Formats: sequence, C-alpha cells, structure tokens
Amino acid sequence: MTCSLTYDLVVSWDAELSALTERIAGPMFTRPEPRSTFGDLVRALLADVPRKNSWQLADHIGHIKAHRFEWLLNGAKWDADALRDEVRAYVLHHLGRPDGVLIADDTSAIKKGDRSVGVARQYCGLTGQVENCQVMPMLTYAAAAGHAFVNRRLYLPEDWTADPDRRRQAGVPDEVVFATKPHLVIDMLIEEIAAGTPFRYLCGDSGYGRDPDLRAFCHDRQIGYVLAVPVDLPLIAVRGGSEPVGHLLDRLLAHGNPAIWERRACGQGTKGIRLYDWTSLPVRLAEQQPAPGHAHTVLIRRSVTDPAEIEFFLAHAPLGTPVTELIKLAGLRWKIEENNAQSKDLLGLTQYQVRKWTPWHRHVTTVMLALAFLAVTQAALPNDNDAPADQGKDRQPSPQPP
Repeated sequence: MTCSLTYDLVVSWDAELSALTERIAGPMFTRPEPRSTFGDLVRALLADVPRKNSWQLADHIGHIKAHRFEWLLNGAKWDADALRDEVRAYVLHHLGRPDGVLIADDTSAIKKGDRSVGVARQYCGLTGQVENCQVMPMLTYAAAAGHAFVNRRLYLPEDWTADPDRRRQAGVPDEVVFATKPHLVIDMLIEEIAAGTPFRYLCGDSGYGRDPDLRAFCHDRQIGYVLAVPVDLPLIAVRGGSEPVGHLLDRLLAHGNPAIWERRACGQGTKGIRLYDWTSLPVRLAEQQPAPGHAHTVLIRRSVTDPAEIEFFLAHAPLGTPVTELIKLAGLRWKIEENNAQSKDLLGLTQYQVRKWTPWHRHVTTVMLALAFLAVTQAALPNDNDAPADQGKDRQPSPQPP
C-alpha cells in the first residue's frame, strides 16, 4: 500500500496522538503534572531521538532536566497494568477481528551488572548465546489490518525468585513466584480470555511449542494453535509406541517421492514473499488428546534455497481446517519479531535506565502504547491504489508514519 503524505495528514496524526494520551492519562493520574509528562514521554518515544534514555528524551521534548521522566517511571503513583489494559482496548478497537491471532515470543535486553530486575546469565535470543540479560515474553495481537503488542511479562530466573534480599531491593511483589516462560504465556492468555480478546489461534516458536502444559491449556480451552516444535517432540507411532516428530520426514524421504512437497507462501517478509516447500501429515500426540472436534497436524517446512533447512510445526485446529490456512498461520510468527525489532529500533524498548520491577513495567507498557499508535495509524493510511486513474500520477510512495 502507498499513500500520499500531506500536511493535513501529519497534523491529524499529531491531534490523534494528543487525544489518545490525554484520554488514557486522565483516569490514571490525579495530578496534571504527570498527565502532561506522560504525554510528553509517548511523543518523545515516537520521535527521532538517537538513544532513548531519559536525558535524551527530555532534551528532545524541551525539558531542562530528565527528572520529570525519571519521576514518572520511578516515583509517581500509577498502575502499569491499567495502562496495559488501555493499550489492549485501543488495539482491539482499531485492529480487532474475530479471526485474530495471538503470537508469543520473548525478546532480550543485554544489561551490565546484576542489579537490574531479572538480569542474569541466561540464553539471549538476540545473540543466540548465553549473555547477561533480561528476558521478556511478549504477546502480539495480529489481524488483517495490523499487529501490535497487547501484553508483556518479565521473566525472573529462580536465582531471583529465591533471593528475598534481591527481590526486596528490586521491588518484586511478594506474590510473584518462579514461572517458566511458557507458563508466563499461559498467564497472559488467561488475561486475554478474561478481557474478551477475539482470537482463534496461538502462534509461537519451538520454545513454546515444546511445552506440554501450554499445549494442554489450549486443548482444555479449545484454542487452536500453530507452534514450531523441536525434532524430538514425541508422537504416537503408526504401529504403536512413541517416535520423535523428526522420523516423519525420514519416512517420507525414504520413499524418494519429490511430489510430497508443495511450494507455498506463508506471508510477506522484509525481502518479499516468504516461499517455502511444505508437506503435512495428521498425527497423534503422545499422552495428549486434541480438544473435541479438533485434530493435530504436523507441518514440515523446507527452505527453497537450502533443502537441509527444515522446521516442524504442530497444528491444533478444528477438523476440516485447510492446510493452506495452517501454513499462513505458521508464517504469522514473524509478526511479533517485527514488533520486537520496531520497538527496539524505533521506540527504545530496551534502552531504559530503570532497575526495579514497577519502573520496568511502566517503561515497557508505555513503549507498547507508542507501537500501538504506529500500528493503528498505519492501518488507517489512505490507499492511493484505490484512487481514480487520473489522480496521483506523479506522486511518489510516501514514508510510513514516524
């Protein structure tokens, strides 16, 4: 889609942003100063600031010092979960559809020292190795019009949850206990169900697909999913017993039939349409039954350029669901990776200077609001492709919203 960028359009974005932050800030803050500072923070996060720490954001927005932003995140009285609920409501109002999809993934923030809440030597998806970092499971809502974060969690390793002094210094609430990343996603799904978020499927990578408790949660609540899974995921073998999902491909290839593969697109990427070779098989999952009226299917994806690059997906879907629909769902996982990248590169998701539990949630949720505004603004852009033939002949494609 392309659109023509006009002065009136840019002015309308500014007015919509002001109206959005004023509407949300009104009930959250009892005093006018934090309401104004909150609006300034969202506006600064959306601006072209090289590094989005409190000092540079304050300098851009015209504050003499950074203390107003620092106080908003660290000292003022307001509820980050209430803001999260507002972000969700805003996203669903503009982008929500009955066939929406929730996508789970975690992102990392590399940090120095050991005082920032949740920081530890742990696997970092950003670099693919063990780093001193924080890990944050996120939940994106995706529909035809766009996609944006609607929920978040901070993963606390057991070394953190078992250390009372460390918890107290970081302001971790007493009720917070150790939970694996898949269980944090379950907690977020419970919140989305309670909020009435309209979605039909859950998507995620193999870190979530391998977890039996997350799959069981979806089975119990008749939630469809398309999750990447590891090659050792146990299935019920044709002749009984158990076999890893990787054996399915071995058996198919043993017959030497190239017709098992079908080339299909699974979404639009930064470099164009994502094309892969696909095949699928109905399966039974060891020790887990699908929900009534549902079935399990394994999708096997092979790279077009490197046939040795194989990935497995486990689908839990209503009986009769076309495989083409499951393939499209498998491709939706990239939407949350786009949100992670946009939030880091454009909005300063991991450039915070806060160390405690409450300020962390305030910063991340404010970034979620900024990302939601971008997603909603982009969804509302006029499409020049629909203009009459004699209009816009000499126009160039305009940039996306800030």
